[in-house]
Amino acid sequence: MNFTLSRRSFIASSAALSAAPMMARAKVADAPVAGPQNPIVKQRADAQVFRHDDGYYYLTGSVPEYDRLVLRRSRTIAGLTTATEAVLWRHEKTGPLSGFIWAPELHQINGQWIMYFAAGPSGGGEDVFRIRTYAVVCDGPDPMTGKWSLLGQFQTPWDSFNLDSTSFVHKGQRYFAWAQREPGIETNSNLYIAKLESPLKLAGKATRLTVPTLDWEIRGYKVAEAPAILHRNGRLFMTYSASATDARYCLGMLTADENADLLDPKSWTKSPQPVFTTCKETSVFGPGHNSFTVDEKGRDILVYHGRDYEAIQGDPLFNPDRHTRVQRLYYAADGTPDFGVPVGNGPLPERFASAADAKLLLAHDGTRLIAGNPALAQTQFRQTPGRAGPQSVMLSPILMPDHYLVAGKDGAVTLEPDSKSADFALRSQFVRLTDARLGTVRFAAIAAPGKAIGVANGQIRLVRSRDAAARWRAD
Repeated sequence: MNFTLSRRSFIASSAALSAAPMMARAKVADAPVAGPQNPIVKQRADAQVFRHDDGYYYLTGSVPEYDRLVLRRSRTIAGLTTATEAVLWRHEKTGPLSGFIWAPELHQINGQWIMYFAAGPSGGGEDVFRIRTYAVVCDGPDPMTGKWSLLGQFQTPWDSFNLDSTSFVHKGQRYFAWAQREPGIETNSNLYIAKLESPLKLAGKATRLTVPTLDWEIRGYKVAEAPAILHRNGRLFMTYSASATDARYCLGMLTADENADLLDPKSWTKSPQPVFTTCKETSVFGPGHNSFTVDEKGRDILVYHGRDYEAIQGDPLFNPDRHTRVQRLYYAADGTPDFGVPVGNGPLPERFASAADAKLLLAHDGTRLIAGNPALAQTQFRQTPGRAGPQSVMLSPILMPDHYLVAGKDGAVTLEPDSKSADFALRSQFVRLTDARLGTVRFAAIAAPGKAIGVANGQIRLVRSRDAAARWRAD
C-alpha cells in the first residue's frame, strides 16, 4: 500500500535528511537494504554453501526432482540467488543410481574436486530407499566447467542405508562423517566418524558418535543425519538433523575439545535440547540439514533449509519447498554457538549495541522495547526500505514482523503494528546515518527532527542526534 505523506511530513523528512551532513563524519546510508535476502535459493534442500580459497562461494543441494547434481557460484552470498546453475551429473537410466539423488556435498581432496551424494535405484517400492553413498569426480580445476564422472561407491562398514556424508581436516588429518543404519540398532540412522584414506575408503574402524534416543530426535522417525563441522573457540561442534523432515525437523549438536581424540565417542557431548527448531513467529518450519560458511567480512554464517509454511500436502519428502536460507551465527559467553531462531524471509536482521555500553542492546520483550541483552532472537531487527523516500528505513523485530519501531511525540520509541495510516507512515520512518570513523550508526527520526533512537536512563527513547547516546554498533 502506498501512502501520500502530508506537506508537513515532507518538511520533517527533509529536515532529518539535511541534518545528516551536520553530524561529525556521518553520512546517509547509500542503500537501506543490501546483502542476502532469505530464502537465498528456493527449492534447494540439504544446502551446502562454502567459500573456497579461489574467492567464490559455491552452493549445491538436493533438487525437488532428486534426479541430478547441481552447482552454482558467486563472489558474494547474495549473488548465489541469481547465479547460473550448472548440472554436473544426472542419475543413470537403470541400476543402483537410477532413482533418488540426495544431499550432495562438494569437497576438494588431494587437489581433486569430489562431490559426495546418496543414491538409490528406481522402480518403486521399498527398493528405492536402498540408499548408498557415491562420489563423482571432476577432471579439471574448475568444478563449474570441468567434466564430471562417477568415481564409485563409498565403502561404509555395512551394506545398509547411508547418506549425508561430509569430510573435514583437523590437525592435518582428514576425517569422514556420515549417517547410517547399523544392523542390530532399531533406528533409521546414527552418526559415524572415521579417518579417510582415499575419497572412497576409510583409513580404519568407524566410531559411532550418537544414536537418536531423545524425544526431539525420534519424532516421526528415529533420525540422526546430516553432520556438519564447525571449529571455533577451542572446540569442534558437530551439528546434525533429527526427526521427520516436516515441521519437527531440527538441529542437534555434539561438542568435542579440539585436542581430544575425535574417534573416541566419549570425547563428544550431546546437547540435551535441540539447538535450532521451527519458529512460528518467523514462519520457518523444519529447519535442518545445515552447513557453515563465512560472509564477506569473515563472520560465521549458518546455512540450512526450511519451509515457510507448516501444513504439507502428502509426503514431506516430495514437497519441493525446502528453501536454502542463511543467517548470522552468534556465540554465547562460554564460546558455544547461539543459533537463535530461523530469522524468516527478507533481508538479514542486525543487532544494535549501544556504543556507550555494549551490554545494552536494542531489544524487546513482547511489544515493549528494552535496552538489555535477553535471548538472541529478541535483539534481532530487520531493516527494510521506508515510505518517506529512498533514504528512509523502517525497523522491525524478527519475532514480530508486523510491528515496527515508531517515534512518539513525547520522545518515546515504541513497537506498533502497521495501522496503514499516514501518521504511522511518518512516525515509523528513520534515516540511517553512518559514522565510518567511529564505526557507529544512528537512526534519525523523520517525525522528530534533531532526534534519534538512543538509550536514556536505561530505556529506549528519542535523544538528541548529536549525543553519544544515539550511537549504535551494528552487528
